[in-house]
Amino acid sequence: MSESAVTPPRRGKQLLDATRTYVNESRLRSWWCLFSTLGLLVMVLSCAALLPWVPARIAASVIGALLMVRSFVLFHDYMHGAILNRSWLAKTIFYAYGVIGLTPPRSWRHAHNFHHGHVGKVDESETGSFKIMTTQMWETASCIKRLEYRIIRNPLIILFAYITVFSYATCLYWFFTRPTKHWDSAIALLAHVSVIVVLWLTLGFWAVFFAIMLPMGIASAFGAYLFYAQHNAEGINILDDDDWTFDQASIESSTYMKLGPILRWFTANIGYHHVHHVNHRIPFYRLPAAMAGITELQNPVVTTLRLRDVVSCLRLKLWNPAQQRLVRLPR
Repeated sequence: MSESAVTPPRRGKQLLDATRTYVNESRLRSWWCLFSTLGLLVMVLSCAALLPWVPARIAASVIGALLMVRSFVLFHDYMHGAILNRSWLAKTIFYAYGVIGLTPPRSWRHAHNFHHGHVGKVDESETGSFKIMTTQMWETASCIKRLEYRIIRNPLIILFAYITVFSYATCLYWFFTRPTKHWDSAIALLAHVSVIVVLWLTLGFWAVFFAIMLPMGIASAFGAYLFYAQHNAEGINILDDDDWTFDQASIESSTYMKLGPILRWFTANIGYHHVHHVNHRIPFYRLPAAMAGITELQNPVVTTLRLRDVVSCLRLKLWNPAQQRLVRLPR
């Protein structure tokens, strides 16, 4: 019998220690990823704003949207301290990107760090994530609460995430809830609107549409779905508070989204989400190696962008503790 067959899986500190090998950053590679991505983004969005041919502008908008997704994941990694930590230049670039891109750094970090610390918990699911109800909670909920939950979990919220998730939930909601703490949410919204107004006045509506509105709309919807599917797919486990541990929740309440090489590049490996949750200090370009090198990370819940998987993820709404699975809302 092989050693791996008799060695129990590592958990807790042992598993975290095993991931530390992959935390080491290649500073040069991180800078190259940042500047090449932003350079391509500026070039493609300039084409979307200035080209005279509509099909070319649409193509540039779509590519720009995908580059926005990659840029956001780089911003996400920086905010976790995984890349370019303690660099004033990186901080300036990423904070400017976050403000213009409707992702205010202070507010986003607060919500996202809370999500990381409470992933897989029903009672703590609302902050920084999509709220989860159990079947028992649904049965006892008021009509208003049920309606609110239906709205939050409606696919239209994801489709129009530019407005619902980023403009409202990430900016307006946090500012109106705690304005003194989340003042950067108001600044982000004002900065984004200001860019739109300036571009409109200088180049006209269609430049704004193809260079900002369309790519932001596509990127926001795609990004919101990626995040939704990372914690809402057939096979994930929602743990009771008494059984909850950080490492188990990271692996069992997060998915691995299997993508091809092109989409892996555009999404900066965010599909290796269970690995990221186990140790958020691993740079995005080292996540595949971490999964390949650590046995405990090699059997995650898997989902894809195939239509069947997308429909399945969107239909699953409630956690059924008795069946230990996500189920649909009752008719």
